[in-house]
Amino acid sequence: MDEGGTPLLPDSLVYQIFLSLGPADVLAAGLVCRQWQAVSRDEFLWREQFYRYYQVARDVPRHPAATSWYEEFQRLYDTVPCVEVQTLREHTDQVLHLSFSHSGYQFASCSKDCTVKIWSNDLTISLLHSADMRPYNWSYTQFSQFNKDDSLLLASGVFLGPHNSSSGEIAVISLDSFALLSRVRNKPYDVFGCWLTETSLISGNLHRIGDITSCSVLWLNNAFQDVESENVNVVKRLFKIQNLNASTIRTVMVADCSRFDSPDLLLEAGDPATSPCRIFDLGGDNEEEVAGPAPAHAKEGLRHFLDRVLEGRAQPQPSERVLETKVAELLAQGHTKPPERSATGARSKYLIFTTGCLTYSPHQIGIKQILPHQMTTAGPVLGEGRGSDAFFDALDHVIDVHGHIIGMGLSPDNRYLYVNSRAWPSGAVVADPMQPPPIAEEIDLLVFDLKTMREVRRALRAHRAYTPNDECFFIFLDVSRDFVASGAEDRHGYIWDRHYNICLAKLRHEDVVNSVAFSPQEQELLLTASDDATIKAWRSPRTVRVFQARRPRPRAFFSWLASQRR
Repeated sequence: MDEGGTPLLPDSLVYQIFLSLGPADVLAAGLVCRQWQAVSRDEFLWREQFYRYYQVARDVPRHPAATSWYEEFQRLYDTVPCVEVQTLREHTDQVLHLSFSHSGYQFASCSKDCTVKIWSNDLTISLLHSADMRPYNWSYTQFSQFNKDDSLLLASGVFLGPHNSSSGEIAVISLDSFALLSRVRNKPYDVFGCWLTETSLISGNLHRIGDITSCSVLWLNNAFQDVESENVNVVKRLFKIQNLNASTIRTVMVADCSRFDSPDLLLEAGDPATSPCRIFDLGGDNEEEVAGPAPAHAKEGLRHFLDRVLEGRAQPQPSERVLETKVAELLAQGHTKPPERSATGARSKYLIFTTGCLTYSPHQIGIKQILPHQMTTAGPVLGEGRGSDAFFDALDHVIDVHGHIIGMGLSPDNRYLYVNSRAWPSGAVVADPMQPPPIAEEIDLLVFDLKTMREVRRALRAHRAYTPNDECFFIFLDVSRDFVASGAEDRHGYIWDRHYNICLAKLRHEDVVNSVAFSPQEQELLLTASDDATIKAWRSPRTVRVFQARRPRPRAFFSWLASQRR
């Protein structure tokens, strides 16, 4: 400006100059004078800065909750938990899993050192309790989950049986006294287990039928099993599901359907024609379902077909297309049913797990609806519900990802299922169930809408893995309101934005990152667990500045960005 305050350059020219600058330089230039300050906050300028800096596709709109491009740039730059603030070294072996309480005040960790540790989540994290499971003949602990009111902790581990045979076991720990309340067998151990209600949990059992055919039984267990009355059930069978071609049910989780109509973030459906995943709506044959049972000839046809498989009279090793087409033809109802409500308005839940029909490698996601009256161990005593020769339960939906599933996680509203998968080659056919196709090094992050049963968006390919099929292990991922995080074999944890599908941060460890967990009350706090036997806590730059300031007042955004050039 001249001495009279008149701008020497028009705003349009200053705007064009600012377009050639980076974000930090634009904000620094905005401190020169009032004119440059006004131009440096221009919405069109920050839209260009946003798309260029974060390399977002131009056809992706701004986040629906954002009010300006400047604030949206600030959100992605300043609120991602990418600053390491604490390293916990209390475990003595690989840390396999992390889980937060619903309140966010506590979290639990599981490890190869065979302990379950419960931590207090304050400004400085501290250890509250360590439960050693070796006296119960466990080999290691692998998974934990808090119940809805944070009064109980489910801990799952590998149990060493007679003759060094390994199975699984679930322990329930009181968070008031840290006492061990009950133990439940869980087979195979990578079923993990999960809570269905505040006081009931799901476990699994496996029964071999033939060389490559088996039956998975999912059980509902009361967390408090020290009842005195023989008329009170503490366990009840939920479902009996057949496994073909050496597959088994693994990694069970429960999605609550009550928030499907009001998601935290609504994602747009992708183009079905370009999706490699196929979703089969298999309907169901429960008498309670609104849509009515499948035709009798369909159920009899499927029974006859699978009986032939069990007796060895079917054609050996049916191809992917033949087997899936046959099952779909016999069971498909031709529509997607919404989650059912009871007469009192209670909403059903979805039981979700990995499975497969072609090989032992988990390549499909099975979904089975749990009706409100099934969510209790009360009712008929064991065996009265149906005879021991009753047919297997049919799945309601099957998602085929055409690859090896290595991780799953639910969004906080439970509407979206995020899946880590290593794809099979295009057009691959499974000829031998014991020799699945080779898997890609790249990991695809797939997203499925559990309300519409459709894949949303495009697959995100952002990191790699190198283990072959028979050495793959499950890596836990977690989803917050705005972000999704996952561990990886390359010694990093990754954070992506759910709306823009872009990677925002890489979090360094010294070995494989097995698990990540966002605080449910504060998505700017993330925990990572690694084979390097450590747990790391990460906070956002904004939170770190608040904690480090003498007075609890953060500095202006532009001063932080101007001093931190990436």
